[in-house]
Amino acid sequence: MDQHNSPAEAPSAVVGSSAVRRPPRVDSELRERPARGVLPGWVALVALLAAAVAAVLVQARQRSLPARLPGAARLDVALAGAPLSRELAGGLLTGCALVAVLAVFGLMANPVGRARVLTRWGGYRGTVRRTGLVWVNPLLKRRTVDVRVRHWRSEPIAATDREGSPLRAELLLVWAVRDTARARLSVPDHQAYLAAAAEAALCRVAATLPCDSFASPGPSLRDGQWLGGELTRLLAAEAAPVGVTVFSAQALTLDYTAEFAAAMRRRRLAELDAGTREVIVGDALETAALTVSQLEHTQGLSLPPEARAALLRDLVAGFLAPAATSPALPAASASAASAASVAAADAPSSTVVTPRNATSVNGATPA
Repeated sequence: MDQHNSPAEAPSAVVGSSAVRRPPRVDSELRERPARGVLPGWVALVALLAAAVAAVLVQARQRSLPARLPGAARLDVALAGAPLSRELAGGLLTGCALVAVLAVFGLMANPVGRARVLTRWGGYRGTVRRTGLVWVNPLLKRRTVDVRVRHWRSEPIAATDREGSPLRAELLLVWAVRDTARARLSVPDHQAYLAAAAEAALCRVAATLPCDSFASPGPSLRDGQWLGGELTRLLAAEAAPVGVTVFSAQALTLDYTAEFAAAMRRRRLAELDAGTREVIVGDALETAALTVSQLEHTQGLSLPPEARAALLRDLVAGFLAPAATSPALPAASASAASAASVAAADAPSSTVVTPRNATSVNGATPA
């Protein structure tokens, strides 16, 4: 079995070995729970109406309704009798006023996609996720939390890859608040916390691989699917303790900084040129060796090693020389040609072997 990691498995192994980090801890008892004493809004409206009716009846019994009030005379006749004592009437009116105040100030319109975190004297008292008109204790402090699924696009974030190249990246996060109690009470601002965690996660992931693998093929940060998966995994672990769920994180742009991009382009072109030159030189060497071998085979020659090396060198130089130049044959090539001529004179064939004839066997004449 092959023990080497495949290119698809290599990034995960690299990041997994260096990304071991303990997630932040929060109060284990701080968890979202439904608030107690939350009533539908119509209950408060009925209580307000009942308090208003009771107050009118008490005023009518005391003969203190304004005469211009419609129906005041009829109420006086209907409630004829001994008036209530001032203490009793005052207590009833005070109770009606208290009920009306509690009913009015406890009413709350909670729209869809919003939740209310209730606190009192610094303690958590529950969360209201019921939408519409509801009534809660007016003595509780209400804090609004947006629980809708949202997108967040970051500003350009500075990072450095494994080779030390400066990078700039923009991230797009899809997230939502899962635990309203932790999101509102465990951190000062859960959105600012998520932005800082995204910047830290990008720096950690970028430091594990090079942005581009020019020299040798292998994994790089240009693999958008792998990069998004690693960012999502790290951000989900960082944001979970504060009640935030990260669904996906993706790098929208990933490039070198402006001052470094030109140098990377020059490096890329130089590596491409070096690779092309290596291929060309290899082809020239192979062609020259094949030409000399065919020459020796067809002419029945056996060149000395020094002459063979000199002839190969001259053939390669001729193949690689520009078309406008015609390099002169050095002395070593002339001696190799003389040796080939002497050997050819002893052979049955009458053909005189020269470097020009040797190269023409391959069908190519040096320029």
